[in-house]
Amino acid sequence: MPRGFLSTTACVALVMSLGACGTTRFDAPRDRPRPQAALEPATPALPAGTVTSEPLAPPPGASAAPVEPPPPSVAAASSPALAPEPPPPAPAPVVATGRSSVVGSWNATDVSGSCRVSLSSAPALDLYKASTSGCANKDLAKVSAWDFRDGEVYLYQPGGTVTARLRQAGGSLDGALSKSGAQLSLAR
Repeated sequence: MPRGFLSTTACVALVMSLGACGTTRFDAPRDRPRPQAALEPATPALPAGTVTSEPLAPPPGASAAPVEPPPPSVAAASSPALAPEPPPPAPAPVVATGRSSVVGSWNATDVSGSCRVSLSSAPALDLYKASTSGCANKDLAKVSAWDFRDGEVYLYQPGGTVTARLRQAGGSLDGALSKSGAQLSLAR
């Protein structure tokens, strides 16, 4: 491009930008009188009147005389003494279910013996941390994470392999090891 073209283009751009600074289009709005139109009501006025109330007529076949309850002394004398109602039965103990109810240390028992399993509330990606100690079963010894889904506790090995699935049964967790199908029970 010719050298003069760039300087001419730069000058034109500068002049246009300076010209925009002098416009009043960007100033604050000025106070202008607004035309006032005669306001007419949108709907005609409704007639004003007095509101009255009366009791409803009795249904057909009922007496028109108001019925008043008998005085308390007459009501108590005319009705037989009622035995007090027994208190409602105590509610059955509620067994806590859910993720928070299974957090903590458990004694795990399977066909190879027993060991300790700890389920933590500390997150591990989209699961929770778990650890084991003293487990003779090699799959159970590898447990590193757990989760609670659809009422079941899932124990996981590194890599996402499901080691066991357990359901709450009273105060314990009962289920099976995934690979062998052997029974597994966790108790506090």
